[in-house]
Amino acid sequence: MSKYIVKRVLLAIATLFLVCLITFFAMNAVPGGPFNSEKAKSPAVMEVLNERFHLNEPVGVQFWIYMKNILHGDFGVSLTTGRDIWNTIWSSFQVSAKIGGMAIIVALIFGVILGCTAALNRNKWPDHVIIFFVTLFTAMPSFVMGSFLLLIFCIQLRWVPVWTTAHPSYVLPVIALSLPPMAYITRLTKTSMLDALGQDYVRTAKAKGVKPRKVIFIHTLRNALIPVITYVGPLTASILTGSLVVERIFTISGLGSKFVDSITKRDYTMIMGTTIFLATLMVVMNLVSDILYKVVDPRIKLE
Repeated sequence: MSKYIVKRVLLAIATLFLVCLITFFAMNAVPGGPFNSEKAKSPAVMEVLNERFHLNEPVGVQFWIYMKNILHGDFGVSLTTGRDIWNTIWSSFQVSAKIGGMAIIVALIFGVILGCTAALNRNKWPDHVIIFFVTLFTAMPSFVMGSFLLLIFCIQLRWVPVWTTAHPSYVLPVIALSLPPMAYITRLTKTSMLDALGQDYVRTAKAKGVKPRKVIFIHTLRNALIPVITYVGPLTASILTGSLVVERIFTISGLGSKFVDSITKRDYTMIMGTTIFLATLMVVMNLVSDILYKVVDPRIKLE
């Protein structure tokens, strides 16, 4: 286990370095810059700004300076607002994490329940109804769902208030973020449950007279959850990164909104800081999900 974790950590470091390298050079390859605005600045001001943020240096030198600062824990300041990057990312992430955490819990709970229900009622009307809505939610992206929910429940029916900083309403953003992963978890759970129900140990348990409830929850569901756990790691990161457009739709001041604004304004330091943060989150959650395999099923060997 320890050797596996060390190997994965080294691989994660290499992955993060490649993410930084590709993002930095791709970002600088796009024409324009963070100080190119409608209100033109004088050449003297542009020269001072470029020198202050090392934008007058070759791209390779800029990357070396940036990576050296990152290794010292310095993410820099925003090129457009002058605020500290790490403080901005952390404060915005707390908002996104609260919405994303609730969406993950909703998706897991309802996905597992609906998947088990569909598997235990295979080819019956509950199965057909669940699969119909699962297919619908899978085909509808979260930003489309968010726009639909906002139009119906906020504007037309006025059942749910529009998000404001003073009075945040988490209902519609959580629903919009949780429905697509919930649909995938439902399909994953159903497939795994059907496979587990056909295994010899389940038939043996039924032949011995074990109670059906115990067969389902102890013998079947535990093994059926392994593929779901595989999906939880990437799901956690994908919900947070996938909330970019949803946060814009509901005017939520989260990490997604900051990331979109930084791309629009060509805020290099904010783009790099957000990318590194989200990439680190993805790598860590993948490692955690791999370790959870071993907890759920001790037969799995991590090498």
